[in-house]
Amino acid sequence: MNEDCGKLILRVTLGVLILMHGIGKVTGGIDWIGDSLVASGLPAFLKYGVYVGELLAPALVIAGFYTRVGAWLIAVNMLFAIGLAHWDEIFIIGKSGGFAIEKQYMFMFSAIALALLGGGRYAVNQK
Repeated sequence: MNEDCGKLILRVTLGVLILMHGIGKVTGGIDWIGDSLVASGLPAFLKYGVYVGELLAPALVIAGFYTRVGAWLIAVNMLFAIGLAHWDEIFIIGKSGGFAIEKQYMFMFSAIALALLGGGRYAVNQK
């Protein structure tokens, strides 16, 4: 039971925090992501993947509906975010002593952990 409560807390926390980023993209636009993709040699249409990684995937994770799929989508989304927007910061130590992009690392590795653990007993489907 404690494991399932832990999975629920991890699911809801990760899902809500990533979802808030997605809402920010809906209200603030994603054109800058397309520019970053093109500058990296990738097609601009991939920018719409941010909606999958920051709206659909967190909704799946929060509900516990195909949690593993949603968590892997979040992890891939974070890999793109790190690669496109934070590549020059991956080993930089911030003013507080932690990594400059510790939040991105936390999101990515929490998503990977959740993908490996699954949604738990308090999920819509438990696969």
